[in-house]
Amino acid sequence: MRAVAVSAFRAEPTLVEVPKPIPAAGDVRVRVEYAALNPSDWQTADGALEGQAPHVFPLVIGVDYAGRVDMIGTGDNRFRVGDAVFGRVTGTPVGAGTYSEYVSVPQDSAIALVPDGLPLRIAAALPTAGMTAAQILETVVLRGHESLLVMGAAGGVGSCLTQLAAARDLRVLAVVRGDEGWRMGALGAAVTIDTTTRPLEAAVREVSPGGVDALVDLVSTTPEAFAATAALVRSGGVAVTTRGVAGGAAVPEGVGSIDFRLEPTPVLLDVLAAGAAEGVLNVLIDIELPLEKAPQALDRNRTGGARGKTLFAL
Repeated sequence: MRAVAVSAFRAEPTLVEVPKPIPAAGDVRVRVEYAALNPSDWQTADGALEGQAPHVFPLVIGVDYAGRVDMIGTGDNRFRVGDAVFGRVTGTPVGAGTYSEYVSVPQDSAIALVPDGLPLRIAAALPTAGMTAAQILETVVLRGHESLLVMGAAGGVGSCLTQLAAARDLRVLAVVRGDEGWRMGALGAAVTIDTTTRPLEAAVREVSPGGVDALVDLVSTTPEAFAATAALVRSGGVAVTTRGVAGGAAVPEGVGSIDFRLEPTPVLLDVLAAGAAEGVLNVLIDIELPLEKAPQALDRNRTGGARGKTLFAL
């Protein structure tokens, strides 16, 4: 089968031929129709989890997918051949990814049925971005907070988080690079801050002089950068990073700092899919490309500034 993989950490991703996976007992094999790009895809290929989990090479990139069940392993199974499904690959070894024509996953992993009326391409864009946004909101942000500053709001996670937070009556300050005011406003942001035209701190202090209640920083890659944005959070508030840089960050006294780690579940997938099918959650697709264009798309994603999700059609 065709797949996009790296032969070693930090090698260039290429289109390769690898064997089709054979589903083990309790597994389902999915014929992938769409895979979605996440920054963690190229970070994993660069060795972000080296030494933390076993890997297999060639390391097939990707975790998010949507498609149809094409084979079932032995034993009881909650899925049937032909079911439209979507999900996120979890567990080890790292490298059995979704930038491929087939993927085999345990039936009790983060996989769910695609509800009637929800296109597979939209379902493929949901798992990582949607679950990350929902879990951040439920487990961290909704603790008596009223205002939320989102760094990197125009990307997949940020777009979902903005919508979900606004639906819960949080005042969202969406930080972007470029003119995204109209689009972020349509997603529910109360304020959009373009850091290419004005300094972040001045813009935040203008609309929230006492600081914000909560920060979700999706972009800062160093403790120093995260600490700088956390300085905009009032005492008693919370600063969250998805980039693993809270440790060592000198956040202001009285501000809680959290390194967020996603815990994917099929139940959460069901909730997100229902919201997307009902139009409550608007999934933003930036671009759709054939699988062979994945290496170039990964390079482009490294520079940041994504406006929604990148999908690969198989």
